Amino acid sequence: MPIIDPIAFQIGQLKVHWYGIILTSAMLIGTILAAREAERKGLNSDHLYNLAIFLIPISILFARTYYVIFNWSYYSINLAEIPAIWHGGLAIHGAVLGGLLTGYFYAHYYNLGFGRLADIVAPSVALGQAIGRWGNFVNQEAYGVPTNLPWAMYIAGEYRHPTFLYESLWDLGVFFLLLWQRKRNKILQDGDLFLIYLFTYSIGRFLVEGLRTDSLMLGPLRMAQVISIFFMLIAAIIFSSRHNKRANH
Repeated sequence: MPIIDPIAFQIGQLKVHWYGIILTSAMLIGTILAAREAERKGLNSDHLYNLAIFLIPISILFARTYYVIFNWSYYSINLAEIPAIWHGGLAIHGAVLGGLLTGYFYAHYYNLGFGRLADIVAPSVALGQAIGRWGNFVNQEAYGVPTNLPWAMYIAGEYRHPTFLYESLWDLGVFFLLLWQRKRNKILQDGDLFLIYLFTYSIGRFLVEGLRTDSLMLGPLRMAQVISIFFMLIAAIIFSSRHNKRANH
């Protein structure tokens, strides 16, 4: 794959990066999609636009903070790079945590029901992740181990697994799965769709992370794999517990 100039265009001294354009597009598309689903469910779509005002910057802050903390050996001697998110370095697990906290407090404040709100947003999150991963391609980051496969990406002097592409396709699959579940599954409770997202996304992240070379290790596993296992367990336990109680009643 050819290397793309990370700067889309420049106006005077202002450089507009493809990374920012891609992430902004992902956020806008996700917000519009969630707002339409809110209307379909009888919820004022203004709530989704208002939520986005808080959720997007907080999620970015958490994503960057998470990334910097786990790469502190680099940022401790390159402090000026900490706010430079246009160079990449946003951890999705941090963004999910920030989004969860923001959504929880927003739903509680307006008495919307956190599970209901999380279900509305879940497909948008998956689609946004699928789009956003292409920012990694532009920045030539989040790459995998060397491979001879025909779709390998040339980076760091070798042809490697394009792990950004693998995760993008997986996230797109999760998006369509959630849409299918939302239409077909009549026994879902509020919050179930988000739990399905959390579980299925984490499976893909765990698998793809095993091919990457730029991840923080925690023993024999990468940190992102450990967190993915944690998310899978939490989602499975909550989902099964809720439905077992329903079946017993």
